Amino acid sequence: MQIYVNNIRLQVEDTGERDRPAVLLIAGMSMQLIVWPDTMLRALHQAGFRVVRFDNRDNGLSESLDSLGTPHLLWFMLQQKLGMSPQPPYSLTDMTQDALGVMDHLQLQQAHVVGVSMGGMIAQRMAFTAAHRVWSLTSIMSSSGAKGLPGPTPAMRRVLMTPPAAPGSAAARAHALRFVKALAGPGFAHPAGSQEQLVDDSLQRSNRPAGSYRQMLAVMADRERWRFLSRITAPTLVIHGTADPLIPYACAQDTAARIAGAKLFGIEGMGHDFPPDAMTQLTNRLLPFLQAHTPL
Repeated sequence: MQIYVNNIRLQVEDTGERDRPAVLLIAGMSMQLIVWPDTMLRALHQAGFRVVRFDNRDNGLSESLDSLGTPHLLWFMLQQKLGMSPQPPYSLTDMTQDALGVMDHLQLQQAHVVGVSMGGMIAQRMAFTAAHRVWSLTSIMSSSGAKGLPGPTPAMRRVLMTPPAAPGSAAARAHALRFVKALAGPGFAHPAGSQEQLVDDSLQRSNRPAGSYRQMLAVMADRERWRFLSRITAPTLVIHGTADPLIPYACAQDTAARIAGAKLFGIEGMGHDFPPDAMTQLTNRLLPFLQAHTPL
């Protein structure tokens, strides 16, 4: 369904049970709501949770913000390197208000908040700016954004810096598939054809490379979030692959160290994606955590 919150139109999927505790799933940069594996969604639902997920602004079926212009990533990076503070078209604070707006629209006073990658950063912001709305925080494959943390591997960086091809072209599919495969870790295999299917499903649903770049600028500009993680009081679970080529495992260790009482769960050999066997481990750790922190 389409909703209008925070002066923007968002695509939301909601299992809708008003008598169940809600889990809000927040996707990462360039990820659409379909990134959440069906096995995870079924497990959450069968465990008695109301499951809410949505497309972030500028992605999927949510509102495009092409009117804000095409980002110049290298210029933005150069300005930051020179000590300047360039302003992105929108911020992670704006996207945090989007997520809270989804909760408001659905009349969810509180929820378990689960975010992946950029979505984990948004979830962290929710936990320290709207603590009364967050039963628990789960930050997956994400980072505190603190200075000095390692960045993507050289191979991953090359893929990130490769300009995308025109939407709808064979080259666009090849670029997306190269990106998806570069995210994988060495410890888990994907079923034959599953990565290709995810790419095809995503491109058929939406293809907005400029929106992904605007989201990237929002992440890059969010340089002070780490200072506020000590304010988080919600029970926190940090989950991360030890072989993540995009956001290294050290970023998860730093995040967990900055949040009082946070539990860190590393999945050996997992990259920055959701292979089935890794998802089994992730879900087996996530469900008891959510159940333990659901008010009676």
